[in-house]
Amino acid sequence: MKKPFYPLTALVLLFCSLLFSFKPIADDHPTLAIGAQAPDFSLPGVDGKTYTLSSFKSSPILMIVFTCDHCPTAQAYEDRVIQIAKDYKDKGVAVVAIMPNDPKAIRLDELGYTDLSDSFDEMKIRAAQKHFNFPYLYDGATQSVSHTYGPIATPHVFIFNKDRKLCYSGRIDDVEKPSKTPHVQDTRNALDALLAGKMPAEPTTKVFGCSIKWAEKANWKEKAEVEWAKEPVTVDTLNAKGIGKLLANKTDSLLVIHFWSTASNAQLGDLVDIDHMYRRRDFQMVSICIDPISETQQVTALLKERRASFPNYIADVDKSRLEALVGSKWQGVLPVTLVIEPGGKIVFQKQEKFDPIELKKAIVNDPAIGRYY
Repeated sequence: MKKPFYPLTALVLLFCSLLFSFKPIADDHPTLAIGAQAPDFSLPGVDGKTYTLSSFKSSPILMIVFTCDHCPTAQAYEDRVIQIAKDYKDKGVAVVAIMPNDPKAIRLDELGYTDLSDSFDEMKIRAAQKHFNFPYLYDGATQSVSHTYGPIATPHVFIFNKDRKLCYSGRIDDVEKPSKTPHVQDTRNALDALLAGKMPAEPTTKVFGCSIKWAEKANWKEKAEVEWAKEPVTVDTLNAKGIGKLLANKTDSLLVIHFWSTASNAQLGDLVDIDHMYRRRDFQMVSICIDPISETQQVTALLKERRASFPNYIADVDKSRLEALVGSKWQGVLPVTLVIEPGGKIVFQKQEKFDPIELKKAIVNDPAIGRYY
């Protein structure tokens, strides 16, 4: 005789099995303990040099901050780290930044507040833009150094004394928003104490920011790609009145319009990536193909192949009328890409191929998209 099946009992057993077999990710990346010796490293810097622990042996105090390009919290602290490096340089403090993230483990929708991700090439761009006055090192390839230090989030500061014993681990200060004055300058307090020959009063503080993108998170990115691939792709017709309404942008969102044809479709993939980055914000991506209406089936097939699930249209208007709608700056060359603020102001316009970084910068820096802070 079969034993009766109790769904609730089965669920409880399954939960217990998962509970006792689950190992938190944090346990796999323990944070270096106060008093521990600084682990050595050999990492490439954006300046073309390779840095090791001994590169900073002439400095009595070493401050290592794990930070990155894409995290809005890390971005908020960039100027404060620059100022710390400037203020303490002549006091014997060396500041070095290490980028711990595996770029392959970052989902596009985690890049909603940045124009740059965390690849080595993008780190070079960020360092040049912000005029970093400290070495900026890349650990994203293997994360071997990050594994030994165990940062919890970006940014995370580690401060070592002259014997390279860890004396402070934690946040820079207690206020994430750049517009507000911190109540407690934790990192500066720790540096001042060590310079005075004392241990910091608070050797550890709670960090906040973006989680470290460990290599094992790469499957999250793959799962996102699978989900996005399921989104429907459609093409509607749009007449001159409809195009004029789009260009006027009477919405509250920043709008990107990409005029293209099947003969000039090379950057549809870039647009799909950009849409996945910013779609959670006050933002809308639109594509308008100017091929004949009779080509709708081919246009739709191409857009499906590129997984362009944002609003797509095929223009039911002749090219000369279209040029008049867009304005005198457009000379009819395709593709043409516009960034339009609410109210219809065009703040970015590029004929032919656009630079994805320039377009992302125009988007993320526009107040119409909404700020993180």
